[in-house]
Amino acid sequence: MKKLIALLLTSAMALSLAACGGTPADSGSGDSEGGFTTAVQGKLTMATNSTFPPYEYVEGGKVTGIDAEIAAAIAEKLGLELQIDDMEFDYITEAVSTGKADIGLAGMTITPDREEEVAFTVSYATGIQVVIVKEDSDITSADDLTKDGANHAIGVQRNTTGDIYASGDIEEAGKGTVDRYSKGADAVQALVTGKVDCVIIDNEPAKAFVAEVEGLKILDTEYAVEDYAACMSKDNTALYEAVNTALQELIADGTIQGIVDKYINAD
Repeated sequence: MKKLIALLLTSAMALSLAACGGTPADSGSGDSEGGFTTAVQGKLTMATNSTFPPYEYVEGGKVTGIDAEIAAAIAEKLGLELQIDDMEFDYITEAVSTGKADIGLAGMTITPDREEEVAFTVSYATGIQVVIVKEDSDITSADDLTKDGANHAIGVQRNTTGDIYASGDIEEAGKGTVDRYSKGADAVQALVTGKVDCVIIDNEPAKAFVAEVEGLKILDTEYAVEDYAACMSKDNTALYEAVNTALQELIADGTIQGIVDKYINAD
């Protein structure tokens, strides 16, 4: 089932990209000097959730990481100053769709439900959903979570694709329960204290959590593979086109890959 869901999400993303990244409808917004409007004049406001290393995390009191650097590169191309608003993951699409933020960058995957609320740019990175367990866990494969007779408690960050997969594959299938947390770190802590049997989360933050907490490991089998994109308002066509074009140029000239490689070692 998880393979089918991953394929459906990928297909939705492909259809979105075929339509130039899900171009929003014209909004009639007033033009700024650069031909577009932003939430705050002269700034590109990025909505994120800074608990998803290495894509976004706080260091020295400042939000940094892959997404923060990508947003900074886009802002520079557009002649804007980057402003980062850190918030709960749940609120990012709302902040973008209502114009409180210009762009959402948070290791976010394109899904049909999200496409109803926001427009997505071209994809800029690939993510892998994995399973974190205790080293002595009887869960040895991702398939153990969905096999006949399975009954595990799964920890996830609320409204992430880990939540979506677990809800469909496990909870709705009657093969376990899903405990939802506002932060991935809270889900991992629930695993440490025995409140859940495993955590489904992106591979990169998973590696960071396992490195920090003794007695945990990541299963060898992947749960799903997905692509990340930035989300934007459907009502601000001019800004969407400017950002999407800037992102495509940064992908083409190798800037995005350079940023990703800075934080993620190829192995």
